[in-house]
Amino acid sequence: MYIEQMQKVCEQLRTKKDVLILGIESSCDETSIAVVKNGREVLSNTVSTQIDIHTRFGGVVPEVASRNHIEAINNVLNTSLIEAGVHLSQIDAIAVTYGAGLIGALMVGVSFAKSLAFACQKPLIAVNHIKGHMSANYIEHKDLQPPFIGLIVSGGHTAIVEVKNYVEQELIGSTLDDAIGEAYDKVARVIGLGYPGGPKVDKCAKEGKNNIKFVKDALKNSFDCSFSGLKTAVINYVNTLNQKGKEIPVNDICASFQTQAVDGLVERAIRACKKFGHKKLCVAGGVSANSYLREKLFERGKQEKIEVYVPSLKLCTDNAAMIASLGYFNLMNGVGLSDVDLDAVSNIEI
Repeated sequence: MYIEQMQKVCEQLRTKKDVLILGIESSCDETSIAVVKNGREVLSNTVSTQIDIHTRFGGVVPEVASRNHIEAINNVLNTSLIEAGVHLSQIDAIAVTYGAGLIGALMVGVSFAKSLAFACQKPLIAVNHIKGHMSANYIEHKDLQPPFIGLIVSGGHTAIVEVKNYVEQELIGSTLDDAIGEAYDKVARVIGLGYPGGPKVDKCAKEGKNNIKFVKDALKNSFDCSFSGLKTAVINYVNTLNQKGKEIPVNDICASFQTQAVDGLVERAIRACKKFGHKKLCVAGGVSANSYLREKLFERGKQEKIEVYVPSLKLCTDNAAMIASLGYFNLMNGVGLSDVDLDAVSNIEI
């Protein structure tokens, strides 16, 4: 009965002038709830981070993340509604990340969203977290419309996609092993920078020189990429220096690793734009906050007359505003309406 009733509600919402979506995100270590109007205007975007907790362990511990989501999520909801200046009854639909991510963490958000949707009799919209990252650009750039090429770079995913419309993305190329953010974290750990690795490697790279050649890009003619070999080469380089009792040139390692990790991705993204005939390139995901990646993308975009779009730093990392945004576009295009038996899924395709 619930799903039949919600189908009728969604039909009515598609003709409504202003639609408020409550977004819920809990795929990793950020508990976030946001209220977004018409997919573009953020009324609130509350994030409770667990970085300080997981820093002690050198990375995210799934069980710890799940428990902290449980403790935080109700307070995050209340804070987000207050900040948005709306009551739960004014929300038109609830969008939730159901995958991909840590299964325990996802289950907290999905269970919470299902309970809210059923209790309040609101449509429940399932959102793909990977696709959700791209919607951060619709919030940041109000006039941005598909189609375009998208570069998704995060701790769990690295992919180049063709964004055909607001809800459809076609995979062009992806990492064959580690995600770029994962490689950053592992390199940071081996050279003693700790967690989270991305910002720390980026900072040290500014003080170093790109003077260490770790690996050749064996896939440079493909849209696919690999970071496992580069990561392993850095680890072996550091271990060799340690065995010889030599000083570890942290800044130079960071600069060299970052250059080799990023340059190939930038070239692939630009090549995808040219091959598929797009003049717009949108970047999303936690690693899109990286200063060197942004610099190289804008530099190459200017050379090739391709307009590059990136979100503001607060929208790069996991947040519920991007989930609410994609939830709105899903609703408007008849995608993602779910029953209250929706399950969390750790791995899903783009």
